[in-house]
Amino acid sequence: MSLNIVIIGAGEVGYNLTRVLSKEDYDITVVDNAPERCNRVTNNFDARVILGNGASQRVLQQIDMENVDYLLALTRIDEVNLVASQIASKLGAKKVICRLRNTEYSHKDAVVTPADFNIDKVVFPEKAAQKEIESLIRQSSAVEIQEFFVGSVLLVGIKLADSSPLIGRTTKQVEMANPFIPHKLAVVIRDDESFIPHQDTKYRRDDFVYFVGREDDIPNIQQMTGKPAFKVKNIAILGAGKIGRLLAKSLQSDYNVRIIEKDEEKAKKYGNGLDDALMEIGDGLETDFLESENIGEMDCFIAATEKEQTNILASLLVKHFGVKQVILHINTTNYIKSVRRIGVDAVVSKNTAAVNEVIKIIRSDQKSVPVSRFEDIEIESVELTVSSNSKYLRKKYTIDKIPEDVCLGIIIRDGKARIPDSHIELKVGDKLLFFSKPERVSKVEDLFM
Repeated sequence: MSLNIVIIGAGEVGYNLTRVLSKEDYDITVVDNAPERCNRVTNNFDARVILGNGASQRVLQQIDMENVDYLLALTRIDEVNLVASQIASKLGAKKVICRLRNTEYSHKDAVVTPADFNIDKVVFPEKAAQKEIESLIRQSSAVEIQEFFVGSVLLVGIKLADSSPLIGRTTKQVEMANPFIPHKLAVVIRDDESFIPHQDTKYRRDDFVYFVGREDDIPNIQQMTGKPAFKVKNIAILGAGKIGRLLAKSLQSDYNVRIIEKDEEKAKKYGNGLDDALMEIGDGLETDFLESENIGEMDCFIAATEKEQTNILASLLVKHFGVKQVILHINTTNYIKSVRRIGVDAVVSKNTAAVNEVIKIIRSDQKSVPVSRFEDIEIESVELTVSSNSKYLRKKYTIDKIPEDVCLGIIIRDGKARIPDSHIELKVGDKLLFFSKPERVSKVEDLFM
């Protein structure tokens, strides 16, 4: 089905969303007030581009809004997004999705809410990044974590160290040697290329491997790779920006948390709002300061300033001091693959999180199939329920009829998750979790729905 989509803002989020959606059969219009950003879209994608203020009635009236299926307000400025959303809705846009930074709009006692602007869905990138970072802290050896089926199933990414007992063995050999650790190797990244593994795929040093499993089994899976999770107690956060403050307030009751902030005025302003977390004034790039703070005794260091160059340098520096877990936040999604190679433990991007949330909303609306996209590994996950009219059941296919480059990761039956094997028979009502290249998603849907 072709959709008519208008994107307000061609910054990091808007541009990357245009890149993803332009691969679909969608009519896309992008509005931005910066000529260089408009030219960037024009030169790379098949999209209509309008140079102008996305919060201007005059500009938005150039678009036949009554035929617009989705208006996506994605600039970095909340006020622009709110006004654009309201105007587009009044002009007839069928559904409005709005990006907001200020989380006060979501509070239950908020005086003004997104509904007052006729907004259907809100995406909070900083909150999405916060959630991802907290998941990484709980599973401390992981490089990436994604939740499915309300957190009962996890996809956990781990980098294989030289000492991993998996190296040189095939996926089949590892499964047979660990019958009491239910798991499925879903995705492998090797030499910057991602692929769906098969039973003869051999684990290699420096592979990024992504396992899907039940939440309770994840610690055993991590142990199996030779990289067990460790208990995090002491956490240092670099930067008292939005993400840093959200993390400190959320984590301070369960961990020993300190925020390091260079700007003295900013530190004093936000330090008063913390109950148990400490606010330290200092430069996270100064080795003398880090030594005085005993940074090497931290279990986890989160680089979360607004400047990604600072975050990258600080992450490398504290890794040298011996911090067990270093989590790096960046804004530029194109950097994700590159910074993974420099030795940090995990990379998080609020912009990638925002793109994925918007895509999931659109895909779910259209196909009733929740789809998540992993920006850095070029893989999509698909959650679907086996229909009574499915081609799979009608033709009495066996599980080996699933395409080779598609991984069936988990089956939910009667509320219980189980790892599939070659002997299992699928039934009507089974909930399935697949991983595949984007171009294979439609074939999976065609087979089971």
